[in-house]
Amino acid sequence: HLAMIASLPMYDWPEVKDATDAWWRGLSRHLRLPVELDRTGDHFAAWRRADLAFSQTCGYPFTHEFKGLLKYIATPHYAAPGCKDADYCSFILARYDQPPDSFRGGVAVVNNPDSMSGMLALKLVFAPFATDGRFFARAMQSGGHVKSMLAVRDGLADVCAIDAVCVAMARRYRPDYLEGLVEIARSPSVPGLPYVTRGGNIEAMRQGLVAAFADSDLQQCREQLFLSGHSVLRPNAYERITDLERDMQKAGGLELNDH
Repeated sequence: HLAMIASLPMYDWPEVKDATDAWWRGLSRHLRLPVELDRTGDHFAAWRRADLAFSQTCGYPFTHEFKGLLKYIATPHYAAPGCKDADYCSFILARYDQPPDSFRGGVAVVNNPDSMSGMLALKLVFAPFATDGRFFARAMQSGGHVKSMLAVRDGLADVCAIDAVCVAMARRYRPDYLEGLVEIARSPSVPGLPYVTRGGNIEAMRQGLVAAFADSDLQQCREQLFLSGHSVLRPNAYERITDLERDMQKAGGLELNDH
């Protein structure tokens, strides 16, 4: 049974669509997966499909809703501030350069409720200042990192957590989205967004990845996507996400509900 769907949804901005296509063409050749990229938009639906050959997911769904379902292949490295080898962090962005505790009673914006970089990263930074799980007056949901940046820039919210790769992409491709925004904190580093499969041959894919990252014909598209290499992490590396979440909740946690 040939797995027949592939997606690379996590950093697929219109500005890098051609680079993503070129990277996938090279990847699919080295992986021997003659599959078109699925861009239907609902990446959760793709991750649920038994015929998913190759994708990239966020560490939070990987350790929560899709734990044991999506199989780990490797973790790409990104050449961007806030990234080191296979790890990355989120930047806490605001319009005012003030310490995190001074935003008490303000409005937070998150991209979606199961995002490591937009939701948990924000909680990890602000939870130490929370009282009975409360810190913000309310939290908005934007539907995407790009929209979260704009919400803070335009004064609809006071703070957001944006993953380091998205910040680098905004700096390069949409600098106006960051106008007036300052970094007031960084979240703890965690392993970056993993390449995953449902039923593919993991060893063969790892060999294909080595070839794709070494392919000089793909260097330009890798650079446009900030890709600088990859690692195969130990199986429990992503437990750092659930460990951080558990420790934060033990210490009182932080609610991000509309209240």
